[in-house]
Amino acid sequence: MTKYGLDKIYNTVLLSHGGAGKTSLAEAMAFNSGMVSRLGKVDDGSTVSDHEPEEIKRKISISLAVLPCEWGGRKLNIIDAPGYTDFVGEVKAGMRVCEGAIVLVDATSGVEVGTEMYWDYCEKAAMPRLVLVNKMDRENADFKKVVDDIRSRFGTKCVPLHAAIGAHTSFQGIVDLLSMKAYTGAGKDEKEGDIPDAVKDQAQAFRDMLIESVAEVDDTLIEKYLGGEEITSEELITTLNKAVENGSLVPILAGSALGNIGVTRLMDAITQYLPTPKESKVIMEDGEADPDENGPLAALVFKTTADPYVGKLTYFRVYNGTFNGNSQVFNATQNANERIGQIYIMKGKTQEPVNEVGAGDIGAVAKLGVSETGDTLCAPEKHVKLAPVVFPATTFSEAVYPKTKTDIDKMGAALARLVEEDPTLTVHRELGTAETILAGMGDTHLAVAAEKIQRKFGVNVELTTPKVPYRETITVTSKSEYKHKKQSGGHGQYGHVLLELEPLPERGENEFTEKIVGGSVPKNYIPAVEKGVTEAYSEGGLAGFPVVGVKTTLYDGSYHPVDSSEICFKIAGSQAFKKGIQEGRPILLEPIVSLKVTVPNDLTGDIIGDLNTKRARVLGMNPDGGINTIEAQAPLAEVQRYAIDLKSMTQGRATYTMEFDHYEEVPAQVMQKVIAQAQTEKE
Repeated sequence: MTKYGLDKIYNTVLLSHGGAGKTSLAEAMAFNSGMVSRLGKVDDGSTVSDHEPEEIKRKISISLAVLPCEWGGRKLNIIDAPGYTDFVGEVKAGMRVCEGAIVLVDATSGVEVGTEMYWDYCEKAAMPRLVLVNKMDRENADFKKVVDDIRSRFGTKCVPLHAAIGAHTSFQGIVDLLSMKAYTGAGKDEKEGDIPDAVKDQAQAFRDMLIESVAEVDDTLIEKYLGGEEITSEELITTLNKAVENGSLVPILAGSALGNIGVTRLMDAITQYLPTPKESKVIMEDGEADPDENGPLAALVFKTTADPYVGKLTYFRVYNGTFNGNSQVFNATQNANERIGQIYIMKGKTQEPVNEVGAGDIGAVAKLGVSETGDTLCAPEKHVKLAPVVFPATTFSEAVYPKTKTDIDKMGAALARLVEEDPTLTVHRELGTAETILAGMGDTHLAVAAEKIQRKFGVNVELTTPKVPYRETITVTSKSEYKHKKQSGGHGQYGHVLLELEPLPERGENEFTEKIVGGSVPKNYIPAVEKGVTEAYSEGGLAGFPVVGVKTTLYDGSYHPVDSSEICFKIAGSQAFKKGIQEGRPILLEPIVSLKVTVPNDLTGDIIGDLNTKRARVLGMNPDGGINTIEAQAPLAEVQRYAIDLKSMTQGRATYTMEFDHYEEVPAQVMQKVIAQAQTEKE
């Protein structure tokens, strides 16, 4: 593949609600550019970007794919990102390394939840974009209706650049509103011609809308426009170019990815309107800089895959300098050197070996030692740090259990590899329940993760709803005594302690002190008593949950000069503590989480009603446009499956974040149930 300069590369991410046709569009672009020789289809699992078995089975994109297309003497790196919200981490990674985006809108459904969500991401990142109204060859497709929908949702800065010729089975092509020429036919067989009479009026109305919008963003043009002067094509194109780049206008195009109609026009529009790396800033951790293709290397790792055959594959985007194969680079994030072997240009699942990857371009390298997603790779002589990819916090958790004895040994390592590959997954051990918890963006995300573990690492796991990590504490001060005494042949065993247990006001970390007078417990045995008490923390006295918020004081005891030992005092400390818990009127505490639910106004009532059935406290609401953010606190026990509930209640139109806030006393009727259940499990 030819090496392209900074001003000839276009890194473009495809964004949309699931099912709007991103993968089919990427396939059509790859075909038109000659990257692939036949058009694959999502339905028969033959596309170049959806190649993982989980993607083919579900017919959805799960991982981002990079498709390098050579087009008109330029290079388009098309990043096909998933539309399903569970895989939003891949979207964030793809957006971080692109200068522009194409937002696809289904011509039959119009603007959907995912469209709004990814549009919002583009707004926050100030990312220049084009909108493609896709699937114009579908039944009920209506270009004008969708244009109106887009403009009412996202504002009048969205302007049509195309008019559609026909719809459904009669969809033949598009009218370019700048040249006022018609383009009909598919792919390379596209023909230029005059505008058909049937669309002349609509095309003229759209052109007037376009000219007015372009004139409004430029003072000189608005004067010409208001004075009734003709605005030239060159003036229109130059101004539109600038307006797209600075985000003041977003052109709307029409097409059918599956029919490959209007796709070459879109590819031309990318090179015409979206910025190149040369026109963009390099975002460092501490500010911005201009890109420099001849300077020292600076590259960002934006994706890692664990391949059972190739090993670890690291995707990177070069911002400055040249990334050379068989070289040495410095990982500024991990503060370590990395040995670089063969480097590749990725084409979906296939890798093409190359000697170097220049500034502005995207490549991959296998078998790196320490590098992870978000790391900066730079020249050993000039250390820099690029701003990493910012991933969203996890919202859904399940407990992972190995299915067989052999799976137990391999599970830990496999989970670690999986988390390395997908930073929106986290794994931790829940101390109170001794479960391994896998957390991600939703139930589909975790189901796919379980399938990947099985396929890539041969580990079979089962996912279940996690146990709630309750805690236990006492409500009144108690005193307890325990004498550990055993007599058998030879040395006996003797340890005797008296403890006082007090509830700590903030229910914070447990404390241990001693007030031994006159050596009733020798100094050298006190650490053993503390060890016994500390070990007993984890067992509780009510339902076997860890104890918190207790101050334990060793105030008396006795010992035997021959029979006493550290182990005897450890046992005595542990048993005395357990007795003290029973006598301190113990209660259960449950984790309370803070929820932030972002929901369309029309669904606010339903969400609040549902939260009230979950023992939640609604703390406030912040309306913003047509969206409401509800802030609430709820017991974790009631919202463990909230991701699934919210999706079904709102058809995926709401999102939420959840984080642990504090522990609170469990209501009496709930407490009895939890204790009874713990008892049953114990038996």
